[in-house]
Amino acid sequence: MSVQPLIAPDATPHPGRPARTGGARLLVGLAVVLTLLIVVAPLAYIFVRAFSEGWQVYAANIMDPDTLHAIWLTSLIAVIVVPLNIGFGIAAAWAIAKHRFPGRGALVTMIEIPFSISPIIAGICYLLLYGRQGLLGPWLREMDLQVVFALPGIVLVTMFVTAPFVAREVLPLMQAQGTDQEQAAVTLGASGWQVFRRVTLPNIKWALLYGAVLCTARAVGEFGGVSVVSGSVRGQTNTLPLHVELLFNDLNTVGAFAAASTLTLIALVALALKTALEARRG
Repeated sequence: MSVQPLIAPDATPHPGRPARTGGARLLVGLAVVLTLLIVVAPLAYIFVRAFSEGWQVYAANIMDPDTLHAIWLTSLIAVIVVPLNIGFGIAAAWAIAKHRFPGRGALVTMIEIPFSISPIIAGICYLLLYGRQGLLGPWLREMDLQVVFALPGIVLVTMFVTAPFVAREVLPLMQAQGTDQEQAAVTLGASGWQVFRRVTLPNIKWALLYGAVLCTARAVGEFGGVSVVSGSVRGQTNTLPLHVELLFNDLNTVGAFAAASTLTLIALVALALKTALEARRG
């Protein structure tokens, strides 16, 4: 009687599924370890330190007037900046994808400039332009307008830093779709607004929402440029990231981590929305 050799159930790779080699397992394990050390551990440490002295101390730090004002100011800046960047991103992407005009390549380059310039340099440029001793300083004094060390300056530098996010998400989609559908709608008698609302916007809605989420997360977490043009005045021009630094400088570690936990929660919500939108786009 012949004896059939025993074959392990997993000895043969499943059709369509590549076999995991030792190198692949090593890379996966390395990626998991690095993610835990670089991403998960610092995030968990923020909440551990924030609640290290109990819920009551945490709540007292969050309800501090300066912290509440920093949260309110950061939210206000996001509410102002994100809609403006959505409008700019749609207009710029529409012009580049649907039209041919002199300077089109230069416009694409200018949209990407905030990605390559340090936010601190952008803040210095706004300071030299709109500051009291800047290029437009005398005119601003005559008009009794204050841009730097006030809300307008913070909004302007945040708009500069976040300007590319919506445009860069919407532009590739518009370019891939072409102009056939819009031209057909115009041929059927649709107005420009009807073409945008019924044809263009439905085709780009997920990319638009995705760019808006990224823009919001960047606006809330901006530090470098805002630190230059705001002056970091407590209860006036102090955003939440700047407030975290001030609390650390005051040796209020628990308060700093409590404020940082608010930023972390906003980032986690933005990440969840980003993942959900990516799934819908897929």
